[in-house]
Amino acid sequence: MADLQTLEIPIKGMDCAECTQHVQHAISKLDGVKSVDVLLGTEKAIIQLDPDKVDMPAIRKAVANAGEYSVPETAPLPQTQPAGNFNRQLMTLLAIVFGVVLSIVIAGEWLGMFKFLENFVPFPIGVLIVIAGGWPIYRNVIRATLKRRIISHTLMTVGVIAALVVGEWVTAAIVVIFMRVGEYVENFTTESARRAVKELTAIAPQTARVERDNSEVEIRVVEVKVGEIVVVRPGERIPVDGEVASGQATIDQASITGESMPIEVAKGGHVFAATIAKLGSLRVKTLRVGADTTFGRVVKMVEEAEANRADVQRLADKFSAYYLPIVAGIAALTFLISRNPLSTAAVLVVACSCSFALATPVAMLASIGGSAKRGLLIKGGKYLETLARADIVLVDKTGTLTLGQPQITDIVPLNGLSHDDILTLAASAERYSEHPLAEAVRVAARAQNLKLDEPQNFESIPGMGVRANINGSPVAIGNRRLISTTDSLAVVKQLEEQGKTLLFLSHNNQLAGILAASDTLRPEVPAAIAELRSLGIKKIELLTGDNERTASALAEKLGVEYHANLLPENKIEIVKDYQAKGRVVVMIGDGVNDAPALAQSDVGMAMGAAGTDIAIEAAHIALMREDWTLVPQAFRIARRTMGIVKMNLAFTALYNVVGITLAAFGILPPVLAAAAQSLPDLGILSNSARLLRQK
Repeated sequence: MADLQTLEIPIKGMDCAECTQHVQHAISKLDGVKSVDVLLGTEKAIIQLDPDKVDMPAIRKAVANAGEYSVPETAPLPQTQPAGNFNRQLMTLLAIVFGVVLSIVIAGEWLGMFKFLENFVPFPIGVLIVIAGGWPIYRNVIRATLKRRIISHTLMTVGVIAALVVGEWVTAAIVVIFMRVGEYVENFTTESARRAVKELTAIAPQTARVERDNSEVEIRVVEVKVGEIVVVRPGERIPVDGEVASGQATIDQASITGESMPIEVAKGGHVFAATIAKLGSLRVKTLRVGADTTFGRVVKMVEEAEANRADVQRLADKFSAYYLPIVAGIAALTFLISRNPLSTAAVLVVACSCSFALATPVAMLASIGGSAKRGLLIKGGKYLETLARADIVLVDKTGTLTLGQPQITDIVPLNGLSHDDILTLAASAERYSEHPLAEAVRVAARAQNLKLDEPQNFESIPGMGVRANINGSPVAIGNRRLISTTDSLAVVKQLEEQGKTLLFLSHNNQLAGILAASDTLRPEVPAAIAELRSLGIKKIELLTGDNERTASALAEKLGVEYHANLLPENKIEIVKDYQAKGRVVVMIGDGVNDAPALAQSDVGMAMGAAGTDIAIEAAHIALMREDWTLVPQAFRIARRTMGIVKMNLAFTALYNVVGITLAAFGILPPVLAAAAQSLPDLGILSNSARLLRQK
């Protein structure tokens, strides 16, 4: 068997969750397809397949046979039309049209105009009107029936036939009108949910100005090569991720971080695609292009977030599959008891299955798309649902609670070495380490203009420190787990009680010195932790590799519990222990050293993930800027989203129960039943749209 490939293809024509089920079922039946996710929000399918067994023509044919769906030859370009006013204008227009049509129907029924119309127009002509008006719907119903599937329009079509059987072609025609209106409402509801995601993708620049052959050439972004110089003028969006080669500018990074406050960049600084150079111009050396940029990765993950469906959405999808047969059974029972075909038709017409299927994804799409614009990258409704019921938060220290920019505050030479000797050995050994404490050591050495030596046999030990040979002598620098020491030194206790992190230096296998580093607590952390407690998160724990005294000092300051002297694997074990006890665990880290614990937790939340591949990949929720106010905000968004989902489902369930009951007892005629079945979608849309406006 050939290696499996992953294929992404656009799908046109899907307007409700039922459509995605049809397309997914059709593609999954193809020989060679191992898995398929059809995403309503981004109108595409992600297919894992064996290329030796299935090809694009077969996939196109399967999609076309599933209904009124197609696979475009090329993906459509993103549209840049603002959503807010567009949505409001369409909602207003739709409400006016719906109100006018409903008023005419009610007035016509009350004044007897429909009876006059039935007498004036011959019945065969009326039947032709009904067939012509609803033919696109009937065609889908016929296709589904031939494949032994019942869709939402199947029941309504049976209702239309029932009205024709008893000779009321006008009633059947009005039902058809509202079927078409309802179809438009479903399209509009789905498109509105997609709009938040489309707005995000639309801001990506399509062209770039590149220096080639001593001149500036404007080309498509996808044609830019890594290493080329891109010229960015004031007011333009930066088209690539890169390093500033020359120039200076004020950059608006809101598209990546959600932060409205611009930053200054100059030579050597890094910039991201889709951000705006508001003041100044830049020459940027390209490091990443297109889907490989931070913005490209954000967009891709937001688009694919729908695949990580919440449990409540899976439940709703399963219910939708059983709902239509249940309604058909109620309609049959109604006819057996009442012998009234119009009441039976009303039951079939009023039932709205699409509203059940739309109740969850519409809210999730709105929430995930809106959150991405605020600097919160959420990888799926599954994690929103889990975060809403989380009851314990575990937090890393360095780079998460602190700014991640520690400074060396104290150097204690031992065994005859000088201050500069200790710093030179430490910085040389740490020369290629990526840990924040290693950078602090190197910064201190640079400040003293010390000449560093090249380390040989460099070895980084996660959670401990580093080893290397410096000028032929073994050197190690790290914590107590790497270098045996004693608490008998008064200076050790004194520095640790000040909340400082200690690095012990070993030279020729003997303790040669101590370096103390201090990191600054993020100023917004205490207020954010207090807000988490106000949200009901009572269990907040600090996880750190620091010693007991250092961890205790910070934990006491924040009023949280702590675990000290931890290796990365120890953090994973703590997460697993809580999960085994039935706790829902949120782990917050910087996404680098904490990647395994983030992945293990129920919801892993990475701090300051912009530009960091590991953080974006490992976490389930990525905070694109280093701002702790986003943490309680994420909890609030999750709880509000789930609250709206539950409201949508409850409203839909109650509405359908009442509607079917009234129809079964003959109180709701088919005409009004047809009008009523369109309303739940509008209710779901207006309720879910609140997630786009939340602050």
